[in-house]
Amino acid sequence: MILLMADRIILSPPERRRLTRMGRSRGGRLEDVRRARIVLGLASASAGLRDIARRERCSVNTVSKWRDRFIEARLPGLFSRHRGRKVEAGSEKIQARIIDWTLHRKPADGSTQWSCRKLAAALGVNHVRVARVWSKGGLQPHRRRHYMASDDPDFEAKAADIIGLYLRPPVHAAVFCVDEKTAIQALDRLDPVLPLSPGRAERHGFEYYRHGTLSLYAALETASGEVLGKTASRHTSAEFVAFLRELVAGVAQDKAVHIIADNLSAHKTKAVAAFLEANPRVSIHYTPTYSSWLNQVEIWFSKIQRDIISRGIFSSKSDLRSKIMRYIRHYNKSAVPFQWTYRNTSNRIR
Repeated sequence: MILLMADRIILSPPERRRLTRMGRSRGGRLEDVRRARIVLGLASASAGLRDIARRERCSVNTVSKWRDRFIEARLPGLFSRHRGRKVEAGSEKIQARIIDWTLHRKPADGSTQWSCRKLAAALGVNHVRVARVWSKGGLQPHRRRHYMASDDPDFEAKAADIIGLYLRPPVHAAVFCVDEKTAIQALDRLDPVLPLSPGRAERHGFEYYRHGTLSLYAALETASGEVLGKTASRHTSAEFVAFLRELVAGVAQDKAVHIIADNLSAHKTKAVAAFLEANPRVSIHYTPTYSSWLNQVEIWFSKIQRDIISRGIFSSKSDLRSKIMRYIRHYNKSAVPFQWTYRNTSNRIR
């Protein structure tokens, strides 16, 4: 039974939740948003038809129309009943031709991809039709993505070993993801930075002065998410071994140390082998080739790149060093471990 109090509509809790989501939607159709707001307005105690019409910038007849539709069919009554235009004869062939040309042909002018206007001109159709076919088929010729497939014959075993350290680390052991971020430039802008203002992004001058570069060695502890960092003027095997010594010195003597690293040549030198022989509790697990994304410290490198390096202004190498170390100290105060999810386990990790 539908209960009415004058022009007021009584909504059930599920209906109110659904209408509220529709009324707040920023990506939905404008007409659906307006209809949801009309019904919500009718459900309020104080709003009348004219008030709702004025607020939604529509006529009173529109408000009463969707009130009656909702009373008649509830939520399904808010959807349009227009059946749409009659399908044009031969439209399926035109759509198939648009898709075939998009996937299997290139423009005659040598362009690497189609635009909707170029393809429309080549096929003698309207560019809006091309755009609609692309949208319906999920085709985006203007976009591209890069990938790198690992050619390591032992990819599966190495990847499983590293993922196992993340998911089920050994008891009484510390797991660290280690890598270096090289050639961090200490750039100083020659022109003053124009600050952020309403309607205008922060602006940096194009010209800069380079004070030099630093390398950042970082070790991310997977259990806590904390980072141990050290800057160096060069990235050599000797610097890498020195960083490993500092890292191991901070771990309790009764704990094994597992280090995840990539295949950089500086990570596989005789000095590294001698360090491992002198420290039998330390093990290095190398990621498969072209698979440094398995190293979680790369995620942290992307964070520090966004936060201070990309837009940073550094008056000297020492200024760059101090700002990096300050960032690490503040980051460790609220550090949390990274949680990975892999949604489709039927696909091979690449």
